[in-house]
Amino acid sequence: MSDPAGSAPKPLAGVRVIEFGTLIAGPFCTRILAEFGAEVIKIEAPGEGDPLRKWRKLYQGTSLWWYVQSRNKKSVTVNLKHPDGKEVIRRLVKDADIVVENFRPGVLEKLGLGWEQLSAINPGLVMVRLSGFGQTGPMAAQPGFGAIGESMGGLRYVTGFPDRPPVKTGISIGDSIAALWGALGALLALRHREVAGGSGQVVDVALYEAVFSMMESLVPEFDIFGFIRERTGNVMPGITPSNTFTTQDGKHVAIGANGDAIFRRFMAAIGRDDLANDSSLADNAGRDLRSREIYGAIGDWVSSHDECEVLQVAATAETPASRIYSVADMFSDPQFIAREMLETVNLPDGQPMRIPGIVPKLSATPGVTCWIGPALGQHTKEVLGRIGYGIHEIHKLSEDGVI
Repeated sequence: MSDPAGSAPKPLAGVRVIEFGTLIAGPFCTRILAEFGAEVIKIEAPGEGDPLRKWRKLYQGTSLWWYVQSRNKKSVTVNLKHPDGKEVIRRLVKDADIVVENFRPGVLEKLGLGWEQLSAINPGLVMVRLSGFGQTGPMAAQPGFGAIGESMGGLRYVTGFPDRPPVKTGISIGDSIAALWGALGALLALRHREVAGGSGQVVDVALYEAVFSMMESLVPEFDIFGFIRERTGNVMPGITPSNTFTTQDGKHVAIGANGDAIFRRFMAAIGRDDLANDSSLADNAGRDLRSREIYGAIGDWVSSHDECEVLQVAATAETPASRIYSVADMFSDPQFIAREMLETVNLPDGQPMRIPGIVPKLSATPGVTCWIGPALGQHTKEVLGRIGYGIHEIHKLSEDGVI
């Protein structure tokens, strides 16, 4: 576990975050903040907790994903439907900097814990709201997970091969993109608060808009030329050559030789001086017109060489290329190891476990893993004691099912 003593400088030290999040988008947003020193207090339902605790592979009853997604967070159980539970939240929010939630729009308002109510308690509050379709518009009240955001935002339409239906990426990328925008929005709002004298605001992130924002030149190309980008498999549309090829030993390699000078070097390296020196292929526009020919030439060469040789030739020619990594490849890769992208932590029973390193890498104030995802309600007494609840009050709240 990196920096177990918590000695490294933390850029978000002193920032307090209240998380009303489950599963991916909200919790990933707060995970980023927690990795860089924010105190993240995760509110969970008593007896149940975040469903992510039971998602995918379980170790002794708890999801391994949970331990990563909730690192550095404090778990506090509160029944948001109980009047005393709502009072706990109001007292927590009073000195918080950020609230992050990914309920369906209107849920917190029905509980009396919406923006109007919470900002009245704390005018400097920043509230990050992640939802399928945003807080406004005709679809605002509809449920929307990452898969829906990816579909509506345009990503699914362009993903896959032209002769087959659209496919998804192997992870919940829509939720994760929204989470990144949520974290960025929170920091932008905090910066505004610093320079504008203390006013807070809402950061409204819709999953479909988060995905839509990543769609490159999709919009202007349609608007000006009526061009609809379609599925192109592993080929980078309009940028040649950039594709995935299969080697003689059955491995898969991505090669991006689409820079002008890079193209010339790589073509010469694979014995195709005719293509390297062809003036009509000197720029991307010319190469794209002859993409089938170029891909055929590269594919023929790659298929007659083993993966290690393909990668060595590409490296010598200073051409971007990579094997298609599995997680097993990552565990033994010198670059992953050198960059400390696989941290070792201990599970509650002492079992060592590797988890992803923290991104981005800050030279002076790096992110750190102080602890992995906590047990349900592990920090309830600590946090409530800090905001004025006495031992007997906490015991009574527990007896009444509030915490």
